[in-house]
Amino acid sequence: MVRKAEIRGKEKAAILLIALGPDKSAKIFKHLQEEEIEELTLEIANMRKISQEEKDKVLEEFYQICLAQEYISEGGIHYAKEILEKALGSQKAFDIVNKLTASLQVRPFDFVRKADAGQLLNFIQNEHAQTIALILAYLNPQQAGQILSALPQAKQAEVAQRIATMDRTSPEIIKEIEAVLERKLSAMVTQDYTTAGGIQSIVDILNAVDRGTEKFIMETLEIQDVELAEEIKKRMFVFEDIITLDNTSIQRFIREVENNELAIALKGATEEVKEVIFNNMSKRMAEMIKEDMDFMGPVRLRDVEEAQQKIVNIIRKLEEAGEIIISRGGGDEIIV
Repeated sequence: MVRKAEIRGKEKAAILLIALGPDKSAKIFKHLQEEEIEELTLEIANMRKISQEEKDKVLEEFYQICLAQEYISEGGIHYAKEILEKALGSQKAFDIVNKLTASLQVRPFDFVRKADAGQLLNFIQNEHAQTIALILAYLNPQQAGQILSALPQAKQAEVAQRIATMDRTSPEIIKEIEAVLERKLSAMVTQDYTTAGGIQSIVDILNAVDRGTEKFIMETLEIQDVELAEEIKKRMFVFEDIITLDNTSIQRFIREVENNELAIALKGATEEVKEVIFNNMSKRMAEMIKEDMDFMGPVRLRDVEEAQQKIVNIIRKLEEAGEIIISRGGGDEIIV
């Protein structure tokens, strides 16, 4: 079969997934929307024979784009172009950077994402909650989580709620806020409306905050906006959700947790959580954990919350690695 000299974008994506193999492709699908998965699945299904040369060409292009993105995140577009020129030559570097430039330049607050979270907090903590929400929505979840945790409690839930209910923000408003935060970057914002915020955005941020902040925000939202709180909880995994895991998943994460950490976490757990965990370990191990809990006496709530958060982080990492399954959103996800 004779193929076209110029391969379409979707076709390249399909070839890349085929070249990567089913395991890696499955992990990529987790980050795609349903429509994108359907389109790529159809593209893959309609493909016949792909030469090794075509696979190598697509993989090489993908690798170069990944490198370019890494260089850009380290030192900006000019730095990336300079490094790529030295490695690949002027024309090749120009082509790669050009493919990325359009999407990179529409991302506001680029300089903010490189700032220290502590410094940024000092700069924005007295701003209006909507302004803080807009900025946090554009940060990576880890950075946004640190800032949200450090905000006064009176503002935490309000900012979280505004991120969750945020839809699209006009370029004019983004420019005004950027002009305050950084004098030279407003020109990089295009005239298209930019989408940020939403339920998933605040879920990612809450997954990165400390346990105490997460509990406070969720409890406040449950009072202020029950439907929103329920929608957020459907997409999150918190310590109490351990009871929803299957036995194999519980046994898997227990192997990753130190006994002392587990004992501290269970000091503040519900009886239901304790029962399901003790039922998924040997009788001897359960007795040891219970003895540790008795001997350690009273434990600070903060230490309990930190231990619980560490366990939740382990569970989330195991899920990302495909080693355990977390059922989200009630009964819509059926595991067979």
